[in-house]
Amino acid sequence: MSRKELDFILQEGEGLKIEFKESLKNIDKEMVAFANSEGGRIFLGISDDNTIKGIMINNRLKSQVQDMANNCDPAVKIKLEESDGVIKEMLLSQGPVRFDKQLKEFDSKDFDKIAFADYLKRANIGYSRDKDNILFNLGVQDQGKLTNTGVLFFSKNPKKYLINAYVTCARYKGTEKVKVIDRKDIEANLIRQVEDSIKFIERNTMVEYEIKGLERKEIPEYPIEALREAVLNAVMHRDYFETGANVQIDILDDRISITNIGGLIKPLTKDKLGKIAVRRNPLIADLFHRVGLVEKMGTGINRIKEECRKHGKVRFEIETNGYFIAIFKLHKKVPEKVPEKVPEKVPEKRLASILENIGKNGKITILDLAGIVRANEKTIKRDIEKLKQKGLLKRVGAAKGGHWELKQNEK
Repeated sequence: MSRKELDFILQEGEGLKIEFKESLKNIDKEMVAFANSEGGRIFLGISDDNTIKGIMINNRLKSQVQDMANNCDPAVKIKLEESDGVIKEMLLSQGPVRFDKQLKEFDSKDFDKIAFADYLKRANIGYSRDKDNILFNLGVQDQGKLTNTGVLFFSKNPKKYLINAYVTCARYKGTEKVKVIDRKDIEANLIRQVEDSIKFIERNTMVEYEIKGLERKEIPEYPIEALREAVLNAVMHRDYFETGANVQIDILDDRISITNIGGLIKPLTKDKLGKIAVRRNPLIADLFHRVGLVEKMGTGINRIKEECRKHGKVRFEIETNGYFIAIFKLHKKVPEKVPEKVPEKVPEKRLASILENIGKNGKITILDLAGIVRANEKTIKRDIEKLKQKGLLKRVGAAKGGHWELKQNEK
């Protein structure tokens, strides 16, 4: 191994197939873990923070490493290499190849250089012309071919090679999946699938505003970070061997559902979600982890629940019936009880005062009455109408030049 390759590995850090160890402590456990998956490389003499500490390389050390490999049950086949005070063990034993590590026939013209450069920037990996070496160390290229994971992350159109590798987003009118009012199929790389899905959700849900002083705070209808985590889970853990379905995001008036084909992986059960981490596609998860989008601790479900709790207006549910469906339901709004309209009670004292003043002066104006009884003109007009309806008052002559008479005076 050249110093140049070692520098690449140090820059990229630990991953699905790379482990750094300062000493031989627990190295046998790492050997078994790699051997039970797809093999990998352990670098002795490098700390967890990617610093070369160095290790005394001699025949005794090599014998110890080889003995540890031989004493595993079954024995692990290894190959030892040295470089600048570092010893590398290539674990050659491999288990069955999963979907994310399978090689794919790929046209180099479809490699997305922009997506690749953007990924390296997000992962804090320095860009260089040695693209193939970087892809190999990321675990997405072997024998000059991209793996399925490489296609999903760095192809201009993953759907061209993996027919179900896309997300369908739909907004429906009402609470039933009948009338579609907005739809989008997102066929870009996996990172773009997540980001564009969230943009679609934001475009098709409401935002409330809370104003305090001079500041305005936006409150989304749904907890966006919880939705982002759910979309990530869907594209990471879906069963890509199932070609008859893709990830589906449905937005209705009362809920959002995110459907991922593929049930829970053994030994994972519904009650263990958020407690243990089991990944269907470890390499896909590893590439998301490198850019800081997910953790490796199986805490995604707990983060979703916590975000929903903080939001306060959404209930999170899970269905696992061969699919994995994350459902975000709006709490039902209890309609406010509208009080029955109570007829206004006209104060008898005010009505009596109006009659008394009209009795004294039949030509008194509404404006004058308003001043006397201390009410506005609209109230006085309403009171006069009530008095007329009761048969206590009538108008004689035109509005101008006429006068009021008390009907009881006619008796």
